Amino acid sequence: MRKLQTQGVHHITITGADRQTSIDFWEGVLGMPFVFEQPNLDNSSESHLYFDPGDGRLITIFTDEARVPDPARTPTFPGCVHHLAFSVSKATFSQCVERLDERGISHSGPKDRGFMDSIYFKDPLGLLIELASYRFEPPFGYSHGQVMIEAHKLRVERGDYNIEEVHLADAIENLVLRNRESLSSDRSAKDPYRNG
Repeated sequence: MRKLQTQGVHHITITGADRQTSIDFWEGVLGMPFVFEQPNLDNSSESHLYFDPGDGRLITIFTDEARVPDPARTPTFPGCVHHLAFSVSKATFSQCVERLDERGISHSGPKDRGFMDSIYFKDPLGLLIELASYRFEPPFGYSHGQVMIEAHKLRVERGDYNIEEVHLADAIENLVLRNRESLSSDRSAKDPYRNG
């Protein structure tokens, strides 16, 4: 038996209401360019809109002009999508409250997640959206996931409840130490400011 190895998210498709609500939210609020549209090839009464979330992947929406937006929270039963999270820069994250407030969009306010900051709000159809900003940049050649697994190991080893910034900083140092060569025989921390 062998795995069907994935290599990333190809796209996520959401059932939307009317076309303009989707364009106004995904492009007009979240800034995702509207890049492609065609009929839903499995249901000719629907249109299929494509948006670029910023990483080369796609968010697609099935729209139907007969459907109207319902802002009630989408179901969270087992098997349902709880929320979608999108990356934003620290600069953008610092503007989230102001920019959501100016539109009258109710939100959670900033949430401290230890390794990232998050804010939550619903789209016009009740789907919970998270905007997340990592508190770290991985060393060159590494992914956020590789830093996270190293930080997780340190957190568990130290008996800490959740990942904090110290775990991230130490994880980054460990990855660099293990995978970047140096001419120094002793790469331990030093104090070049000591007297004598």
